[in-house]
Amino acid sequence: MVGHPPIMQVAVLFSGGKDSAYALHCALTNGFDVGELLVLKPSDPASWLFHVPGEEAHRSFEELTGIPVKVVETGSEELKTLREEFRRLKEEGYYGVYTGALLSDYQRINYNQAAYSEGLVLFSPLWRKNQEEYMRHLAASGFTYTLLTITAEGLPPELLGAEIGEEEVERIISLSRRFGFNPSFEGGEAETLILSAPLFRKRLQVEGEVEELGPASYRLQIREVRVL
Repeated sequence: MVGHPPIMQVAVLFSGGKDSAYALHCALTNGFDVGELLVLKPSDPASWLFHVPGEEAHRSFEELTGIPVKVVETGSEELKTLREEFRRLKEEGYYGVYTGALLSDYQRINYNQAAYSEGLVLFSPLWRKNQEEYMRHLAASGFTYTLLTITAEGLPPELLGAEIGEEEVERIISLSRRFGFNPSFEGGEAETLILSAPLFRKRLQVEGEVEELGPASYRLQIREVRVL
């Protein structure tokens, strides 16, 4: 009798934002065993390689998804840390890594090079997707998230801490056309925190206060994160 082939194990480069949450969803729906959510925390908040806002919520994602979360501080040598973590995953028997890379060539090239050098397969299911279609697809598929930072003219600060669903997405798309910012925030116009997703066991609730940092620049100062 021929047995079933083993399910291949992957990790997800996870920031807690909408894009890495969607990458996790793709990994699960494609039949992979997701063994780890890898959070690489940069020392430089302006890092081009890793974006991890809302660190207050990181530990909640293990309860939210049922998947172990590993948080690693990169220090000043981000690429070295990335390769070291990919090497560890390979040594632990992982087949590949999923990422939420969307438009950044810098991210995708460096992720690809690190994965290739360590013998891992890299999956970037969002790569070069139509931005407006992607935002609508997220909302229609049951993903909700909130904004943690805003750095673009035209994005209203009342979206910080608010649950972004289909109605809010249409408003964001309309504003992006008017003011010229990227509708999925790939240019850094906003940073997001996932609240719920179709395959999550639970959902997040976030409370905080909006802080104005400068012209068209705001952030949500998180006071409390609850898993419901």
